[in-house]
Amino acid sequence: MENLEYSNLAIIAAFAFSYSLVASRLEQSRFNGALVYVLVGFLCSNQIFGWVDIQIGGESLKTLAELTLALVLFTDSANTNLVTLRRIEAVPIRLLLIGLPLTIVFGFGMGSLFFEELGFFEIALLATMLAPTDAALGKAVVTNQAVPDSIRESLNVESGLNDGICVPVLLFFLALAVGDKESSHAAELMATLSAQAIGIGSLVGVLGGLLGGRLVRYCSERQWVTGSWIQIPVIALALLCFATSQWLDGSGFIACFVAGLIFGGSGKHKKQEFLDAAEGIGDSMALVTWFAFGVAAIGLTWQHLDWRVIGYALSSLTIIRIVPVFISSIGLNLRWDTKLFMGWFGPRGLASIVFVVLVQDEMLPGSTTLVTTVTWTILLSVLLHGLSANPLSRRYGARISENGGVI
Repeated sequence: MENLEYSNLAIIAAFAFSYSLVASRLEQSRFNGALVYVLVGFLCSNQIFGWVDIQIGGESLKTLAELTLALVLFTDSANTNLVTLRRIEAVPIRLLLIGLPLTIVFGFGMGSLFFEELGFFEIALLATMLAPTDAALGKAVVTNQAVPDSIRESLNVESGLNDGICVPVLLFFLALAVGDKESSHAAELMATLSAQAIGIGSLVGVLGGLLGGRLVRYCSERQWVTGSWIQIPVIALALLCFATSQWLDGSGFIACFVAGLIFGGSGKHKKQEFLDAAEGIGDSMALVTWFAFGVAAIGLTWQHLDWRVIGYALSSLTIIRIVPVFISSIGLNLRWDTKLFMGWFGPRGLASIVFVVLVQDEMLPGSTTLVTTVTWTILLSVLLHGLSANPLSRRYGARISENGGVI
């Protein structure tokens, strides 16, 4: 058993080492990031070569995905250009307040057509689990300089907040699905969950971002934190905000995004030096998370795969996402290709992994269908969005440049 554990570690370390040597080159191509991690994880699993034999429990994968997402949300929001965000704030607000609810509604309607055996609340859970977009998978787009700043910041803010907003919605439907609450108390339950998740998460984020940012700036100016210690403060602050908010029944994801936004906006002194060090750790955690997902996901759900799962997954990545984006953009004077670009780049990833583990633990009658559908939607998202991110970003950026920068 001990030798097996070391062989698993050796394979994972060899892959991480090899990928790190060519990562910068691969980031310019179609094959990079999560797409490569998942593919290599699958090839190393028992379904193909059998080089890695690890039993990844749902709770351990959930924890790994949560911590990875927490760090990614913090660093991404800390890099937000607040000047640009203030100029185009109507776009992410519309995407969150109009587009997100419509995505859940469209997802529910499509789920009712594909999965007649699922109950009302189970279909609602499916739609909610696949509503949030993923900041980690969308990084190839939001960091691509070919894409206009306004679109990158809009997608970044949307992906940073929509998973936290979906938490109370998911818990609401989950409580009703398992029968913990009567429908007569639904409104009270929803109000309570929303207040806890959004309110506590925002409060923890504000306090963490302000206090943490000031402490980092104060100590940095006095040269109290240098060398290898530079990579620690941001990581620890992000995890502190996440864990504290979760402990207080708030949304750790909202806490991390808000804290990062304030940290990035209030601390200009050596901010990028601290963030760059933390982003490296975040990339490493993402590699391990997606590798583990590739090892476990396909093998666990392959036997339950059918045309309905693929049909819903493709619908989730296209109609269910793109139509709400077009509707929520009415009146914003955005070009049709801008709306289509934003609609297409709504990848599903870490947040959906966390959500599906939460639902799976409740052992609902339709759990197998839910887990299989969410898993394959994520896999298709990793594949399709991974392959299209760089080429479509360059093409879209060129079209905008040809039209004088009008989005």
